[in-house]
Amino acid sequence: MDETTRQSAQEYLAAKLTEEEQRYEAEQNLALATARSLMVWKHVKDTILEKCREWNAITQEETLTCKETMLGDLRVWCAARSKQMTVQYDSKKLLITIKNAGRLEHEKDVILHIEGYRTGMDRTDRDVHLVRNEQAVNMDLLIVGELRVLTGMSRQRK
Repeated sequence: MDETTRQSAQEYLAAKLTEEEQRYEAEQNLALATARSLMVWKHVKDTILEKCREWNAITQEETLTCKETMLGDLRVWCAARSKQMTVQYDSKKLLITIKNAGRLEHEKDVILHIEGYRTGMDRTDRDVHLVRNEQAVNMDLLIVGELRVLTGMSRQRK
C-alpha cells in the first residue's frame, strides 16, 4: 500500500468521524435544550419576580409591578416612569426575548437562546444554559441591568 494513499484515506476517515461527531453533538444538544426549555423559562420568570420583590422591598414602595399575561409572557411595569418591560418565551425557536421600553431607541431587544452543551468527557454529561452573542448569560446581572434601565438609571453602576 502506498503511504500517500494510506495517509489520505486516514485523513478522510478522521474528517468523516469529526463531521459525524459534530452532527451527534448538535442533535443531542438540541434535544436537551428542547426537553429542558420550560425549566429554563421558569427559572427566568422566577429570577425576574424575585428581583422585582427585592427591589420593591429595598425601595419600600411598589416601584416595579410584575405580572404574567394570559399568553404566558411576563410584564414588568415601572410606576415612576410609566414604562414597561416584556419578557417573551418562544418554545419553538428556544428563544427568550426581553423588550424594554426604558432603552434608547437605537438599542436592540435582548434575545437569549436556550442551548444544550456538553459538561464532561462522557457523551451523556450535558446541561442547558442561556446564550447571548455566543456567550453564556448571568441572569441575575442581566435582569438587574434591565431593571436599572427600566427605572431610568444607567445599566451599570458608575
